[in-house]
Amino acid sequence: MATAKRLAAPPLWPVEARLAALLPDLLVFRKPRGSEPELATAQGVLLGVHVTGFTALMDRFSLSCKLEHDMDRLAHIFSYYISDIVEHVLCFGGDILNITGNVLLALWTVEQNQLSDIITLVAKCSLEIQEKFGIYHTREGQDLQLKIGLSAGRISQVIVGDEQRQYLLVIGRDVDDVQLAQRLAQANEIVLSWNCWKLCEQYMFEVEIMREDEAVKIDEGQPTEYISEFRTVTMVLVSLEFHKTAWMLHLCHLIQEAALYISTVIEKGGGQLSRIFMFETGCMFLCVFGLPGDKKPDECAHALESSFSIFSFCWENLAETKLVSISITNGPVFCGMVGAVSRHEYTVIGPKVSLVARMITAYPGLVSCDEVTYLRSMLPAYNFKKLPEKMMKNISNPGKMYEYIGHRRCIMFGRRHLATERNKNHSLLDREKELEAFQMAQKECLHQKKGQAVLYEGGKGCGKSQLLAEINFLAQKEGHRVLPLKLKKADSKQCFYAIQTLMAIFFEIDTCPAHYRQEHLHKQFSGIVEEPLHCLFNDLFFVKFPLSFKVSRMDDLARQQKIKACFFEVLEKAVRETPLIFLIDEAQYMDAASWEFLGTLLSSVPIIMVMTLTPTSTLCGQAQHFLQSPPAVLVPISKLAATSLLRMACWELGVVSIPQELQIYLLRRCFGNPLYCEVLCQDLLSKNILCFHDLQKEEVENSKWETLSASAMKSTACSISPASSDDQELYVCTIKDDVNLDTVLLPLLLKEIAVNQLDQLSPEEQSLVKCAAVIGHSFHIDLLQHLLPGWSKTKLLEVLKDLVDIHVLRWCNKGQELPAEPILVPSSVETEHTKEKTKSEADSPLRLQEELSLPQMEVLEFGVPLLREGAWELWPKAQQTALHLECACFLRDLACRCGSCHGGDFVPFHRFAICSTKSSGRTSRFCSYRDTGSILTQVITDRLQLPSPQDTFQFQTESSRSQEAFTGEYCRTEEEFLDKVNRKLAQTNPKKGMLTTKPCHCREVLKLVLSPLTQHCLVIGETTCAFYYLLESAAASLDLSDNYMAFFYLRKASSLLGQPSAFSFFKKHKVKICQFEEATFCRLQSEVCFNMGQITLAKKLARRALRLLKRSFPWTWLGVIFQTFLEKCWYSCSLSQPRNNPSEKKKKLAVLQQQVHCLSLLRQLYSLEATASSRRFACLAALMQKNSVKELPGEAQVVSTYVALSQFSQNMGDKEKWLHHEQLAIQKSSLCWFSREGLLATAQLMQALAYTKLCLGHLDFSIKLGFQAHEICRHLKKPALENLVLSVLFRSAFLKKKFDLCVHVLKSQWALTSQSHDVLGQACFYSACLDLLLYGKGWLCRPFGECLHFIEHYEHSCILNSQSDVMLGVHSSLAMWFAQDSQWNQFEYHFSKARQLVKRTSASLFGSHGFVRFLECHVLMLQKMPEDVVLHTLAETRRQTLMYFKEFFSRCVTWPVYHQWVSELKAFVMRNGKMSLTNIIRPFDTCLTRIWIEGEFLEENNSFEQNLEIQKFVREADVNRKDKEEIQECIC
Repeated sequence: MATAKRLAAPPLWPVEARLAALLPDLLVFRKPRGSEPELATAQGVLLGVHVTGFTALMDRFSLSCKLEHDMDRLAHIFSYYISDIVEHVLCFGGDILNITGNVLLALWTVEQNQLSDIITLVAKCSLEIQEKFGIYHTREGQDLQLKIGLSAGRISQVIVGDEQRQYLLVIGRDVDDVQLAQRLAQANEIVLSWNCWKLCEQYMFEVEIMREDEAVKIDEGQPTEYISEFRTVTMVLVSLEFHKTAWMLHLCHLIQEAALYISTVIEKGGGQLSRIFMFETGCMFLCVFGLPGDKKPDECAHALESSFSIFSFCWENLAETKLVSISITNGPVFCGMVGAVSRHEYTVIGPKVSLVARMITAYPGLVSCDEVTYLRSMLPAYNFKKLPEKMMKNISNPGKMYEYIGHRRCIMFGRRHLATERNKNHSLLDREKELEAFQMAQKECLHQKKGQAVLYEGGKGCGKSQLLAEINFLAQKEGHRVLPLKLKKADSKQCFYAIQTLMAIFFEIDTCPAHYRQEHLHKQFSGIVEEPLHCLFNDLFFVKFPLSFKVSRMDDLARQQKIKACFFEVLEKAVRETPLIFLIDEAQYMDAASWEFLGTLLSSVPIIMVMTLTPTSTLCGQAQHFLQSPPAVLVPISKLAATSLLRMACWELGVVSIPQELQIYLLRRCFGNPLYCEVLCQDLLSKNILCFHDLQKEEVENSKWETLSASAMKSTACSISPASSDDQELYVCTIKDDVNLDTVLLPLLLKEIAVNQLDQLSPEEQSLVKCAAVIGHSFHIDLLQHLLPGWSKTKLLEVLKDLVDIHVLRWCNKGQELPAEPILVPSSVETEHTKEKTKSEADSPLRLQEELSLPQMEVLEFGVPLLREGAWELWPKAQQTALHLECACFLRDLACRCGSCHGGDFVPFHRFAICSTKSSGRTSRFCSYRDTGSILTQVITDRLQLPSPQDTFQFQTESSRSQEAFTGEYCRTEEEFLDKVNRKLAQTNPKKGMLTTKPCHCREVLKLVLSPLTQHCLVIGETTCAFYYLLESAAASLDLSDNYMAFFYLRKASSLLGQPSAFSFFKKHKVKICQFEEATFCRLQSEVCFNMGQITLAKKLARRALRLLKRSFPWTWLGVIFQTFLEKCWYSCSLSQPRNNPSEKKKKLAVLQQQVHCLSLLRQLYSLEATASSRRFACLAALMQKNSVKELPGEAQVVSTYVALSQFSQNMGDKEKWLHHEQLAIQKSSLCWFSREGLLATAQLMQALAYTKLCLGHLDFSIKLGFQAHEICRHLKKPALENLVLSVLFRSAFLKKKFDLCVHVLKSQWALTSQSHDVLGQACFYSACLDLLLYGKGWLCRPFGECLHFIEHYEHSCILNSQSDVMLGVHSSLAMWFAQDSQWNQFEYHFSKARQLVKRTSASLFGSHGFVRFLECHVLMLQKMPEDVVLHTLAETRRQTLMYFKEFFSRCVTWPVYHQWVSELKAFVMRNGKMSLTNIIRPFDTCLTRIWIEGEFLEENNSFEQNLEIQKFVREADVNRKDKEEIQECIC
């Protein structure tokens, strides 16, 4: 448990003991040595164990596409196999000299008189090893077998190296005998050397002296498992073969000299000399570039250049050298510990290890490399020579091989063009500031005739080359002459190379044939450079002008100065004719002489220079001087904004919008870097994990959940505008259902960048970052410390501070808090938070959740791109799984609602409803260590368990505090309730105020606990637990009004269950879940479908959920009648049932909660249709919901249900039940003050009262209540309810003609809906904007074109098609607008749409408003339509209009606020029914408009209330009678 005392980690060995476990006893117990090579001789027995079949197994794995998985499997096989052999050797007293991949070498040092006995002992050890471990069958079908060899005699021990690094060599005739035994031995045999044979019985034994070991520093307190990684390295194997006549001591000195030189050379490029080992006629040096802590960007280039330097040194300085061979390979390997606990070594394992050894034999006497090294070195091709292909033992496809011949000068100029071409289809994003710097330099150069230099500085991939391409385009467009140049790292070593190439481009000789170069250059020099001086340029431009007498008398310095003077003269003349611009990409690779020349040129010639620099490079002195000169301006390139990066991603993918999870994927990996975004998008396309959907295709309802991905994307408002023409098809993309973006591996290019960043950190910082990477993008420091055994809190905070200081990590910004000044509150309401914490709260299981509310103190996130993903991929599979399991166990007890919501599951009582077999009380542990041969092998002992009902959480049951304090304070009337609300809002005491409770942090819980927890469960394969937490995450997302993320989590859960069968009796889920979870899954799916406008599927899923919950819902009208009869008797019958025992009570509550949710969904779904059949089903669902909610113990949910039933009755036109349910909600609200759920119920009731006042015409009162409801909603952060409150508030202000307040409300509504990309909310917003455009007296929130564009874009959306009430008002308003402009074709289109919708609407807020607007359209049509059109259909149109008026008064009986206005319209129609409509006047000078603008419409006064007979709606004073009638009522 997270809050319980953590299980003690296994005690770590002392540092000395752990270092001794890495070294042979010969080094541990030897005496200190001097600076010279140390040669010692002793009697001993050598045992060599060669694992055959291992190379073939690596080759088999190398042919697979699952590289990371195969490397992990390969490392596991070898470590498991070799560990038992090591333990066996140690038990017999042997000393492990080294473990080199598939070879183990052990030594027994003895006295001469004991040699025979020790040989017998070693032989016995060999027999037992063959007997126990001789054959190992792998699942891949490749058997591993042992060949063992023995030799005995005088063993020479040589230690070479310097004070920092020392290497042990075992040499002598007996070492050669071991190699001879290897050649003779077969699998499962033991071979003895001839000397061994003379001293004991005959056995057979063999060993191969090949090593891939590495000695590394081990950080104190860091488990050895934490240094195991998968990474790409470059291996260099140097083979020196000596003459046989060389003396042994002399050879030791040669090896010492070679070792020191090799170590010095390779360390400059990030390499390490891993081992030195002897073979029959020489020795080998294994060097590795890119080990942990040593990764460099140009690793392959460093390896090749170092190898060539070593090759030259050995040939020239080692006299007794017969042959020097060097091979280089690059590829992924496993780097980690193998062996036993008491003796282990660091090794690298992989196919490339075997390849580098085979290449030494295949290509002797050369510096050879594989194709990967050749390509990744980025060195010029003329530095290589392709080698013939050769067969290699146990390697089926070695690939192309190349010889590296060193850096050679090639007769060619640099690259003329830039690395990146300008994209003609897309503009440059977020580079206005950078382009402005160039334009300013351009103006100064042209006006002041002075040279200007602009240097853009930015990291790799930030868009420097794209910026130069844009500048190139703009400059050429303005008629400037541009000289573009792209430099490489190798160019920095050539003196004057950049200027040579730039001038070659200037003279246009870089592209012309070589035999025309001299002639062309002669023409260019004519009239500018004297002909005797032409020969100065022979070496520079590879021409052959005759050497003149004048030049022959010049020394080198004079010639160089003359060349520069000529260049100045040529460029000065050219600038007078046409402005000249130098574009130099990667200027940090420019040589010092070129920097000096450009500095002088800048001060003397009015030329523009634009360069790009990478800040990580160290510039020479001349470059620093150039940067400090006055004409030079250094401009840092900023990263792309998030919106621009997503726009770029859409362009790369060819879509106009991408899903939310893909946005998160790109933003967390790119951090504004365009190159990373481009590479990641191309990688996604190449891996074929995206699906594309036509956005303009008319959306239809889906009948299957599995096909909803496109609809889910279209249900969110697109924020990326298409960059193409209007007639081009528009697409959106989705992620395939079986793809988990969190586990998609980085492309190799980006992974190398990430590993390079990681290796720049210290070992402690690397360990912390790797553990944090397992947790996720954001992480809590308590969980991080949990993964770092042996780390104190002080040490953790110190390392974290260092990482924050260098911006690797950053403290999370505080979550969105309430604004300092309320947006819509007329009077300021002070909000405070309680700071006192009792001891019991500090010790509660929700302590860490409370800390989540202080993210700047406890929660961090990664601050650099790719680092988290790269560090996560370095973990081997076993350690990765173990760490994810530890994270899951830690987070399991935090996966609940936040402390201010009193804990509990997001799916109410979820843990109580799941089967008991899933919630056993076993304690999960991270791992245990078994000392059976393999070093600290991690074994997961227990599976992750689902939350147990015994876990102590404060579930949302009855509030004892409320019951004790307010049992005698029931609100009998509305006045009492509102008075209590006013008093609570006015209180500033933190203990009594309504809005002084702690803010909700469930969003942080979802982000930092639930979402990572599902990921951890998926990684470790705990699909049952993953399904549980996916349901919790989906429920939390819906609670936070994030429908798309709820769909995302449910889609993951659906993929875990597998594809459904066409026949229910064949249905079998891949994950074992209980019936309650399946019902909850269906209920959540139904709610998501409802929010997406998938009404038919939502009904189907809600019914299925009810059926699984043992609550049937009828399909036919006859079933409705029968079920209604049952429900009328249900409540009285349920009261007679005995109470369940306590153990079953909460499980029953869990089922009951889901039933209520399903019935509420069905009521809302059937309310969307105005047919009589749908009305019956909706009324039945309301009745069943009302009956079910009475069994719930919490008053808040009862109040919420009564509020919902009240508004349902109002929409159905049932006046009595509307006000009756509202009164019941008021009476129950006395117990809803101090919990967040109760506060939410209060906000819903306040919204309902504001809605009621709007319906009745009490507009000022409605506005006041709306402000109060909005303040509560704003505090609760409930966007759906807040949007509804704003809609009511706008309608009241609009009818009151407070248009300034309307605009203020709409601004708040836009901020709310645009942030969540809510299509329905935006439709309501634009509908209100159209009302302002029509009647707002010039007040404007959005222009008409924007409103029309939105409606046209989402006209076929399933969401809007399902909301007939909203769309009726939208189309009617559009029809009115077009009618006023006499655009009758457009009017007819929208008017016909409205005519189709009017029969499907209800008396809701939007339905009644839409109906009124529809009637106004009729009146305006009769008034303004051309006479030739109207006269033919005047009578019929008038008759239909009057029928619509009659239908309005019948349907909207609960909306007396509109009755006078509609009566005026009806009177106008009747008065003008027989009149001629020939006198058509201007659009806004009509009788319709005069009634609105000049009349006293909707001014609230007593006479108005009497005229509308509102007294019929005044509540009855007899509350007791209402309570008695409630039991007997039937909603139908």
